[in-house]
Amino acid sequence: MASLTIVTLCTGNASRSVMSAMMLAQLADHEGISLNILSAGTHVIDGQPMGARTRAALASLGDVDISTVPLHRSHQLSPGDVAKADLILAMEADHIRYVRRVHPEAANKTVTLIRFVRELSPDDRPVTERLAAMSLGSLSLDDEQDVEDPAGGDQEVYNACALELWELCQVAIAMMGSGSLG
Repeated sequence: MASLTIVTLCTGNASRSVMSAMMLAQLADHEGISLNILSAGTHVIDGQPMGARTRAALASLGDVDISTVPLHRSHQLSPGDVAKADLILAMEADHIRYVRRVHPEAANKTVTLIRFVRELSPDDRPVTERLAAMSLGSLSLDDEQDVEDPAGGDQEVYNACALELWELCQVAIAMMGSGSLG
């Protein structure tokens, strides 16, 4: 089976992209789907660990294995990440605007996680073909499809973000499993 490389993208690579990368990896492994998952940010202080509230939010789900949490260090989206990616799952429209501005070659493979789960065709074609049919580089951007940044919020805000991501990631994996990957 072909493998798909996904980059999850948020702002600081400390909460949303990290949580979604861990969730996607765990769900894909459970479903026998071959994914290579990286996480990155658009405005990162490289090397920062995941915060305590993010770790606690993941633990609050009970379904996510957080044993790899101590290994995470924040990472700025690089040209190498963009070149490797078959799909960049952004957490908000501003991240897509960043990719279109800084890495325009990746515009056709960058979509918000919410738009991905709502609009990817659920047929048997490879994910890459279904993405191409979406014409992502020319889609208008809708801030209503953002996963809100929990930064600065209390633990309940982080927990709500983690739950939203968990539900979205389950649908995303189901969508990927409906066809071949590459």
